[in-house]
Amino acid sequence: MITTELTAGSPCWIDLGTPDVRAAAAFYGAVLGWEYEPMGEAEGAEGGEMEGGMLKKDGKTVAGLGKLTEEGARSAWMIYYTVDDADATTQAVERAGGTVRVPPRDLEDWGRMAQFSDPLGGQFAVWQPGKDKGFELADAPGSLSWTELFTSDAAAAKEFYGSVFGWQFSDMPLPGDAGTYILITPAGLPAERMQGGLMELPEKDLTLTNGRPYWHPVFDVTDCDAAVAKVTENGGSVQMGPEDAEGVGRLAICLDPSNADFVVLTPTER
Repeated sequence: MITTELTAGSPCWIDLGTPDVRAAAAFYGAVLGWEYEPMGEAEGAEGGEMEGGMLKKDGKTVAGLGKLTEEGARSAWMIYYTVDDADATTQAVERAGGTVRVPPRDLEDWGRMAQFSDPLGGQFAVWQPGKDKGFELADAPGSLSWTELFTSDAAAAKEFYGSVFGWQFSDMPLPGDAGTYILITPAGLPAERMQGGLMELPEKDLTLTNGRPYWHPVFDVTDCDAAVAKVTENGGSVQMGPEDAEGVGRLAICLDPSNADFVVLTPTER
């Protein structure tokens, strides 16, 4: 379970890089009930461009939103994991065969961040908290409830992320001989603090990234079908579902209007 009691190796933040901040804010507002709070922008000025800010649910910060500036990059959600030392984690990433995309840097006194790619290209980030610990709401409707990696090599992913974060892994057979889903729990925490999973898929099925692994967020919603209807009504699309997953809930894999992927899930139990 993802919580706001953030510990090393647990998700603490997500943000979206998008080519159209205004459109993305409107889309997720319609689908998840988020309010957008711009930061340092000349909002309302004629011709002014909204460059980014915070997304909130019931007054609590759930995510960040910013202009996609990396040349050739696709619009996607970035998941950040809490670490005690961003510089030490960077060294661990490099030792394990990963790549440093953004070296550790301070964001004033809020905290210290860095972004990486795993050895097969899956992108993720870390956050060393300062006065900002991360999101203020999790595992509740309209907030992050799970993180998920699609990769072409599950064994390699377990080795890499286990080395970097010390994550614990457990296998869950999927119904109908559909393979194995691997559950992720932060180091030293009990099974009820599971925070995500990883799934091995053939490279040909990783169409969003031309075969490269990718992480995506899972958002809790009170009604999966209603959320999917809002996705399609507001210019998004659906890759899979809605469908029921035994013991998990009802879910759908969706794309926003800029093709950033995410999952909506109505859990079986809260």
